[in-house]
Amino acid sequence: MSDRKAPAARNADGGRRAMGRDSAGDGRSARPASQRQGLAARRVASRLLAAVVDRQVSLDGMHDAKGGNSAYLALSEPDRSLARAIVTTALRRRAAIDRALARLLEKPLPEGARSLRFILETGAAQILYLDVPDRAAVDLAVEQANGDPRSRRFAGLVNALLRRLSREGEPLAADDGKDAPDAAPRWFRERLEEVYGPAAPAILAMIAEPPAIDLTVKDDPAHWAERLGGIVLPTGTVRLADPQGPIDAQAGYDEGAWWVQDAAAAIPVRLFGPVRGLRIADLCAAPGGKTAQLAHAGAHVTALDRSASRLRRLSVNLDRLRLTASCLEADLIDFKPDEPFDAVLLDAPCSSTGTIRRHPDVMWTKGPEEIARLAKLQERLLRHAVTLVRPGGRVVFSNCSLDPAEGEDVVEAVLADNPHITIEPVRELGGLEEAIQADGTVRTTPAMLARTPARLGGLDGFYAASLRIGS
Repeated sequence: MSDRKAPAARNADGGRRAMGRDSAGDGRSARPASQRQGLAARRVASRLLAAVVDRQVSLDGMHDAKGGNSAYLALSEPDRSLARAIVTTALRRRAAIDRALARLLEKPLPEGARSLRFILETGAAQILYLDVPDRAAVDLAVEQANGDPRSRRFAGLVNALLRRLSREGEPLAADDGKDAPDAAPRWFRERLEEVYGPAAPAILAMIAEPPAIDLTVKDDPAHWAERLGGIVLPTGTVRLADPQGPIDAQAGYDEGAWWVQDAAAAIPVRLFGPVRGLRIADLCAAPGGKTAQLAHAGAHVTALDRSASRLRRLSVNLDRLRLTASCLEADLIDFKPDEPFDAVLLDAPCSSTGTIRRHPDVMWTKGPEEIARLAKLQERLLRHAVTLVRPGGRVVFSNCSLDPAEGEDVVEAVLADNPHITIEPVRELGGLEEAIQADGTVRTTPAMLARTPARLGGLDGFYAASLRIGS
């Protein structure tokens, strides 16, 4: 558990505090005003956790400024940061948290005590993994229970369990070897084990770790790594462990010197090689990281997306970066250009299981049925995408799923019906050759680059294939 007491964003408990091991009294002692303000953040975190686990609601949707969760949006920005830190940690470490709580309980919680369970899980997330005072975590969890008619009679249990967890937490949460690693629900663990075999535990271990922030820089990665206190990965991405302050306050942001993009997400565009002067369509373009890569490299880019709001966001991002592209609101399936493109990028909608380090709710909101549905959609989109390219041109197909059903299987199905389309094998990948598969396609996993310095390891899971369109 290398992220023990990881820093929580500045919050209503007074910001980043030193790791506390206070014992918690009876949960009714006088609390500072700042802790009382933090109660709202804890309540929201518990409700968001319940929405994800019980109703499979996306965290991104609940955080969205338009149409998001009203209680979350009503919080102050420090409390929002705290609520986000609590709920993402509770999701990322949910199996370990539940293991620790089960070892403290003499008998299982009542079947209907769902709100109680989420109060306990968010309290345990703070005690085990976040840099907030244990006493605040315990006291405010007790106050939550007292304020919830469904959980009030269990307030004493909440107090006793979390106080003991504060004293004995890490051994209680530790994996004793009888359970799978503590990063994911059963369906996801079993699928990883089926696909990746002995590599699955390493993937699960990295999924449990909070990710660093990756930047694609326009020029001179070494300069920006030094200036921002990061490192340069083998692929040229600049990686930051813990930037001080908001990302939009960092050096180089206002002048458009870089943009946030996971190192794995930057790979698909690199498969095109030199693109200067080429007409390239980015078919599912928003929020625009890959569009920016293509435009910066000198391509004439048509950025396509069916969502007007996402296209507006893409345009804003391009404006900051001083880059240009032709933005077009359209449904890909209905899109018929006046003339074929030299190349097309299809970063297809997918289950996003490769981004679980950043979006741990994916484990609890997606499942095998959703993966199968999305794989069918991807195949349909790819079959159309290959018709948009001139003979001799290329299509790069990619997505951020770890499941071959959404990657290798899609490409195999399309190639089986189109003998004039072939895989153009990737030969080198800037120091990440371990991601090149036997057929020349690319598959990254969170376990890659795991030996990068502490808290700087790992990648998003991505699949990418470069396809050459014959005559």
